[in-house]
Amino acid sequence: MRGNLRYIIALLMAGFTLVTYYCKRSVNEVTGEVQHVDMTAEQEIALGLQAAPQMAQQYGGLHPNREAAARVEQIGQQIVRSTKASQSPYKFQFHLLADENTINAFALPGGQVFITAGLLKHLTTEGQVAGVLAHEIGHVVGRHSAEQIAKSKLTQGLTGAAAIGMYDPDRPGTMAASAAAAMVGKLLTLRYGRNDELEADRLAVDYTPQAGYDPRAMIQVMQILEQNGGSGRQPEFLSTHPNPGNRIGHLEQEIAAEFPQGMPSNLKP
Repeated sequence: MRGNLRYIIALLMAGFTLVTYYCKRSVNEVTGEVQHVDMTAEQEIALGLQAAPQMAQQYGGLHPNREAAARVEQIGQQIVRSTKASQSPYKFQFHLLADENTINAFALPGGQVFITAGLLKHLTTEGQVAGVLAHEIGHVVGRHSAEQIAKSKLTQGLTGAAAIGMYDPDRPGTMAASAAAAMVGKLLTLRYGRNDELEADRLAVDYTPQAGYDPRAMIQVMQILEQNGGSGRQPEFLSTHPNPGNRIGHLEQEIAAEFPQGMPSNLKP
């Protein structure tokens, strides 16, 4: 009897989770994509602002070089002003982090964008910096973090239902199975997916030339990241932003499609 009740509760919980996720649909006003997101833009902004100090602290806080930090902010805002990102409700801010050893850049929901000094020191042109920041802007306007949060809630709900259905107090061994199901759910939501990365790259290829920068600099960034992974320690950027197959090849295809007649000569490298 208890087993049947557990299964009924698990099924109801799974059904409620699925209905809640799939009924929450919205059209992204920048990309036009239909998304499953259960946060408003205002909630994304508030969440990003709340998390920003803690995230910065993990990388040693903000960099004391105000001139370098101001330049990062200037490049980022130039991209926002020149593109559809300016039509989004997000309040973009760009931060240079003090960590000189970690190679990373990331964006929080709502427009808080970060780049580490460890990555910045490897970038040799303004266009390369613009490419990194444009990619992160793409994640923000694509609402990728909000999508991941919604997917995380879906996964947690389903794994919770599975845990209830599998757990038998008379068979302690089933606890390990239910715990494993919960762990898998957490692992599935740790980083952006392939489609998120490709969309952020596509948006960056679109945004960088609009702001006056050569999008081919993004290919140089990927080469720099790969070179710095040669020692066996992968740059953190490639861990949080997984490489969707041949990323350089995808970028080359996007750039060729955007500029079939060749690259304009007035873009900054």
